[in-house]
Amino acid sequence: MGSESHQQSENNEQEDSAPLYLQKFRLYETTSNFYMVGRDKTRTYWKVLKIDRLEPTELIMYEDSATYSEIECIDLLKRIHEGNKSTGGLKFVSTCYGIVGFVKFLGPYHMLVITKRRKIGVIRGHAVYAITKSEMFPIPNSTVLSNMPYSKNENRYKKLLRTVDLTRDFFFSYSYHIMISLQKNLSNRQSGLTLYDTMFVWNEFLTRGIRHQLKNTLWTVALVYGFFKQVTLPLSGRNFILTLIARRSRHYAGTRYLKRGVNEKGRVANDVETEQIVLEDVPAGCPLQISAVVQNRGSIPLFWSQETSRLNIKPDIILSRKDLNFEATKRHFENLVKRYGNPIIILNLIKTREKRPRETILRAAFANAIEFINKDLSEENHLRFLHWDLNKHSRSKATNVLTLLGKVAANALELTGFLHCQLIPASKTGKLLKLSPIDNTEDQAGQDPCEERAEPNSPSGDYHVNLSTLQRGVLRTNCIDCLDRTNVAQYAYGLVALGHQLHALGFIDVESIDLDSPLADNLMKLYEEMGDILALQYGGSAAHNKIFSERRGQWRAATQSQELFRTLQRYYSNAYMDAEKQDAINVFLGHFRPQEGKPALWELDSDQHYSVGGHVSSLAMESSRSFIKRSLSEGNLICGSSSPVKETDTEQTDDSDQPLPESAKGGSKGLSESTPEISTCETDISFARYTPSMSGRQLFLDMQLEQRLGSGNVRLHDRVDSIDFSNFLDVEWLSSSGNSCEEEAFERSAIIGSPCCVLSSDCVTVESKAETSSSVIESSSLKRQEQTSKDINFDAKGSSKHIAEFSEKFVHWVNNGDMLFP
Repeated sequence: MGSESHQQSENNEQEDSAPLYLQKFRLYETTSNFYMVGRDKTRTYWKVLKIDRLEPTELIMYEDSATYSEIECIDLLKRIHEGNKSTGGLKFVSTCYGIVGFVKFLGPYHMLVITKRRKIGVIRGHAVYAITKSEMFPIPNSTVLSNMPYSKNENRYKKLLRTVDLTRDFFFSYSYHIMISLQKNLSNRQSGLTLYDTMFVWNEFLTRGIRHQLKNTLWTVALVYGFFKQVTLPLSGRNFILTLIARRSRHYAGTRYLKRGVNEKGRVANDVETEQIVLEDVPAGCPLQISAVVQNRGSIPLFWSQETSRLNIKPDIILSRKDLNFEATKRHFENLVKRYGNPIIILNLIKTREKRPRETILRAAFANAIEFINKDLSEENHLRFLHWDLNKHSRSKATNVLTLLGKVAANALELTGFLHCQLIPASKTGKLLKLSPIDNTEDQAGQDPCEERAEPNSPSGDYHVNLSTLQRGVLRTNCIDCLDRTNVAQYAYGLVALGHQLHALGFIDVESIDLDSPLADNLMKLYEEMGDILALQYGGSAAHNKIFSERRGQWRAATQSQELFRTLQRYYSNAYMDAEKQDAINVFLGHFRPQEGKPALWELDSDQHYSVGGHVSSLAMESSRSFIKRSLSEGNLICGSSSPVKETDTEQTDDSDQPLPESAKGGSKGLSESTPEISTCETDISFARYTPSMSGRQLFLDMQLEQRLGSGNVRLHDRVDSIDFSNFLDVEWLSSSGNSCEEEAFERSAIIGSPCCVLSSDCVTVESKAETSSSVIESSSLKRQEQTSKDINFDAKGSSKHIAEFSEKFVHWVNNGDMLFP
């Protein structure tokens, strides 16, 4: 016992000096328990977790507080096997690479684990992985399961959850906090527990039970959903590593027509943070320079919607007049300041003119909202707002469009700056590392940059951080879908930023990169790939890349054909598949939790039909479903929970620039020598959260917004040389309107011949401040249809008639993205 205590003491000292990251696991089972054995990368430290299999409906687990060597762990497993021989002994189940979470529908709990992974990149010595295979195991043993009441909907919920494909576009890291930007990694002290509550961790709900019981995150991985790509590029006889990351918010997440605009909490649809990291390719242990810049995209933060339609390929835009004081819009921009600091620069790419008003409805309303918000802000803190009709300018050469956008990007980058620092290897002291001072201004979240901050331990050692510049503020870009046009603008910004980053790292002598250079082409391919992935996630098809295709010199007829096919693919996905996809997202994120005796998810009307915070009891009696057909809150579908886990208020901690922490450590009593049991964790760690205090008047710097008729504001002109971005304003908003880049493809499509597509503009009602009519625009309610995908076709009778409308090859093309005509 004395040597065992000494070993445990040594292990505890090690844990105090450096975070312990478990990276590989082996799952075993007995009749009464699951045993998960985890080890670190070096096979030095081993931990054991026990999960009870006799409880039918509760999640009960115990973690051994001791840290074992490999030999000690093998000996422990032998003792467990011997102690359970009468019931079959200890059996190996699977090799795992982390727990995704635990989920309960109407019956028992299930455990989701990663069984195969692949390495997709490295950031400062920290590996980043994607999932190649996952499994879901029921927690109770077969005897307990057979005695549980049968529920016909249990398997349907499991199939629905499996439609969230963890092998596509999810990524994670054991030792690097991939859910936050590099700048926040260098300056934050948050613990792993707190970081799971941030907006980019998609399995926050699924891991809530284990995190709250064990008070640590050793056994789980935090999944980020979006895009990750890393490439090594040569330049001037040297190599640099370029990493492009897109993080999709889990708040107000969903599909194109079912999630639009903003919700009551200020969360917007299709909210994606894009980070571009550039670092020197140097041997491990050598000093290296690193740079990063972040930009943002998100739906127009107003209450608006579009009704999914199988008859109309371009549904009307419906604008609500419910939020006259733009409170939700204000909350959205206050949240952006918490996340990025100021200034907040808004680039609005929707159209300036339309024959039939659609986007113009939102363009004018958005301008009014910004003007209203800016009235309560000091001039130096105004939102910087620029209207720029990309569709109008894209009728000219693609080079002209990107040149114009480059000027906008350069001005924005000058205002926000970007992260640039040098990392110098230091001794592994485990102490806080002091950042070099840069100036007397405050950091993004109001912290002094000269303050000591924790730097995460790296496999290649700790680093001293010599900080040159920080990013303060962000460029926020939007169009209607925030997919096609937005991605072009983000590429233009990324190209300008890359020039500045490479210049800061000493790779080039000037701060710009020519559009015709191979480097610009390599970056364009990255942004085009990212745009396609993000568009598939939200819109159901790859992005419309007409401008990128023109830059490559692609044959115009081929481009038009490609655009038309993507339009059809997106239409099919939105009309026939999005409802089921939205249901799966709601279950995965915990927005809907099944409960016996309550309506099933598929028995409820469309996700967009419910009001904020509603529960089933109130939803069932809802009498105003003909009004504003949209979902206004990420929690609007919750039927009630049988989970023993207390919910957290993630709004308190989300996304502020908090420091990067060491991993939390759980404690519990050790394994008994006489019996293979693990006692419960006795520590009671409170979940204190930091809420940055920042009033609305702490927003933004220089540039006021003047949006009154007849004001002498600077206008944008077609000629590049005549552009002045000093006020970030285009007064053409007074006659503004627009559609997405796919409109030209729509107009060439025979589908436009539908009667719904030739309605007069009288069918659209624009509610201005002067109007005293109905406060909400009404729209006919469309009955939800079952998904036709073969992978999630639960009701063959109800959906077979829809499958008949499309050939099997076409359905396969939509689902899998392969070539329609090989």
